[in-house]
Amino acid sequence: MSSMSVSRSLAAALLGLALALPTQAAAAPRFAIDGDRFLLDGRPHLIRSGEMHYPRIPREFWRERLRQAKAMGLNTVTTYVFWNLHEPEPGRFDFSGNLDIAAFVRTAAEEGLDVIVRPGPYICTELDFGGYPAWLLRTPGLRVRSMDPRYLAAGERYLRRVHQELGPLLSTRGGPILMMQVENEYGSYGRDRDYMATAKRQMIEAGFDLPLFTSDGAGPHYFEGGPLPEVAAVINFDGDVADAEAAFAHLKAFRPGGPRMVGEYWAGWFDHWGEQHHTTPLERAARTVDWFLDRGISFNLYMFHGGTSFGWMAGANYSRDQPYQPDTTSYDYDAPVDEAGRLTPKFHALREVIGRHLPAGETLPPLPAPAAATIAVPRFVLSESASLWDALPALSRPVSAQLPRTMEDLQQNYGFVLYRNTVPAGAQGKLSVDEVRDYASVFADGAPAGTLDRRFGERELDAGLKPGQRLDLLVENMGRINFGTRLDEERKGITRSVSVGGRALYDWTHYPLPLSDLSGLRYAKTAAGAPAGSRFWRGGFQLERVGSTFLDTRGWGKGHVWVNGHHLGRYWKIGPQQTLFVPAPWLRRGRNEVVVFEVEGDAGARSLQGLADPVYATDPDGLKPAKR
Repeated sequence: MSSMSVSRSLAAALLGLALALPTQAAAAPRFAIDGDRFLLDGRPHLIRSGEMHYPRIPREFWRERLRQAKAMGLNTVTTYVFWNLHEPEPGRFDFSGNLDIAAFVRTAAEEGLDVIVRPGPYICTELDFGGYPAWLLRTPGLRVRSMDPRYLAAGERYLRRVHQELGPLLSTRGGPILMMQVENEYGSYGRDRDYMATAKRQMIEAGFDLPLFTSDGAGPHYFEGGPLPEVAAVINFDGDVADAEAAFAHLKAFRPGGPRMVGEYWAGWFDHWGEQHHTTPLERAARTVDWFLDRGISFNLYMFHGGTSFGWMAGANYSRDQPYQPDTTSYDYDAPVDEAGRLTPKFHALREVIGRHLPAGETLPPLPAPAAATIAVPRFVLSESASLWDALPALSRPVSAQLPRTMEDLQQNYGFVLYRNTVPAGAQGKLSVDEVRDYASVFADGAPAGTLDRRFGERELDAGLKPGQRLDLLVENMGRINFGTRLDEERKGITRSVSVGGRALYDWTHYPLPLSDLSGLRYAKTAAGAPAGSRFWRGGFQLERVGSTFLDTRGWGKGHVWVNGHHLGRYWKIGPQQTLFVPAPWLRRGRNEVVVFEVEGDAGARSLQGLADPVYATDPDGLKPAKR
């Protein structure tokens, strides 16, 4: 027999032996849910997590923030996935740069942290439209968070694309992503069990074969719609030990078995424009986390580090008393690590509590080096400007229509729309707009004539309009509502009609102003008597040493700021936020350029400065009482 025949015979014999042997059990998954316990590598595991969101943190800061989480005693970080940022237009996906979620997860793993992912598609998180892409609203009658097949098809496509990024990082592949959430707090929204079952099925069919969970408020009325059979149910709440005891009593009555975990323990809170700045006592958070650890309850601090809702990210809420509550740009959240990455007293209090409860053999890592110090920037003048009216040809292509069109009708997601018409002969009396979404600056022949603010339900204005005058309504999208049952209603701009003295105005010219490209603006030295409002202002400052700073917007009215082309977000004199965070990676040695779009007409000394710390104050004229 030839050597080749011997080799073939041996191979055949080995194959037959392998087939005859009992099938070996598949390797145990890295992470599992076993009754009322989590298991990691086969051993009982307590999740100590903190929430942070990769788009709200410049990528250059990711590793530093993750090291801070590890140093506080956390073993896990939790993040949402931001559909609206990853798919800005249908079928056009972006997972690059600051949106590279796979890189964020890998960095967490390199720092010794596991990850929990909450992909949505709905995520709330004080984000425009709850994280849904605005283009969903371009489809007439489409209903999100429902069995609408158009919505389900879009969501399925999104989840499959997310799996392309995260699939290799799942715990079932040996990766750091322990588990993933199905939908998000659906029990606060609806009771459609078929929808929630479909949301779960879409995740599984997308390839997410790891443990799943739902996350809802802690009470029987939330449990009616949110949790799913055979899926772990975790609960969200804030408060002290008594609140925690009540919350887990509700969960035990609803589901006696299953792991005990707080999906969101609100260790801080967020701010609305025109309300008070929120802080929460560190002692309360420390006592409650101590209670969790004493009882072997897993938790996720919301937020560990909030960061910033840069650009157009910020969303809005509503309440029984107020129809619209836009969120501030800052998402500091009074978190253990502040907006600039500095460790707060809350951080140290929680680190001390966690350190007392570490399992045998585990010790707290040493404190990381302090975050780079923030810097002050001396006051500098913005001496050049460009009028909005002169800039229209560079910023927008006009669209004509008989009736006012919404922002979504104009294929626009964020920014402003300028609506232009002429007051017809015989029209006199009040200007009526049905309705403004969300803030309208009214101009007659280019001169300011008043404002309409959705926060107060304003729809009428005695603007002193006269026949033949040019009427301009500059309408700003202040953020789509992100929580509650009004999600499907959040089209922006003017949603129905405009009339003067009861006479409807037709034949409108629209100027879409997404302000995504300001390169076409032409600036000139600004004359001393030039109006401040509806104008782009440009200036700059020199730096010898780069560091994060807080741009002081006091003395300005309402608008947006760009630094070296990065859109910091919205400012508004009514507060509580009076400064805008400028991260060091967006600055450079030498000259830095600043552009301000001032809407209302206040520009103070037409200057700015950078502060080492944020400022919070509320203008009583714009104040509405905080509801929390």
